[in-house]
Amino acid sequence: MHAKERVTPERRSGVERRHHTVAAYLRGALNPRRRSGRRATDHAYAIVDWHSPRVLALVLLILGLSTLDGVLTLLLISQGANEVNPVMALFVPHNLGWFAVIKLGLTSLGAAVLVACARMKLFRLFPGELLLYLVVACYLVLVGYELFLLENPPPAH
Repeated sequence: MHAKERVTPERRSGVERRHHTVAAYLRGALNPRRRSGRRATDHAYAIVDWHSPRVLALVLLILGLSTLDGVLTLLLISQGANEVNPVMALFVPHNLGWFAVIKLGLTSLGAAVLVACARMKLFRLFPGELLLYLVVACYLVLVGYELFLLENPPPAH
């Protein structure tokens, strides 16, 4: 070691002063600090802890439409239709509770991933929030189709 180089002594006491409590998480949720990226390179893939209310509305709409899709699916199955999703077909009509849990669980997980990507530029082409709109549009088409099937059942063979 050279005479001009000094080693700075450790100033931390070793006691962790941050507490991971529910109150700390609530305080962070109600008063988010990171609303945009901190660095110039973060503009394309910013990790934030605040999203616009529009994103919340889209997620709630997705979850509501998913629930409506599940109810309409059960109504169609009671009229003789078949579940075309092979994963969900494992649970309908055998276990309706697991059907609801799996359907909403998978939808919630997918929505959480879409929220995490909402502020990113995906494939450097379009904002991630656009995927939320696309999912809402797909659910609206699906629910519309299911309502059409309920009004116009196919002829019995």
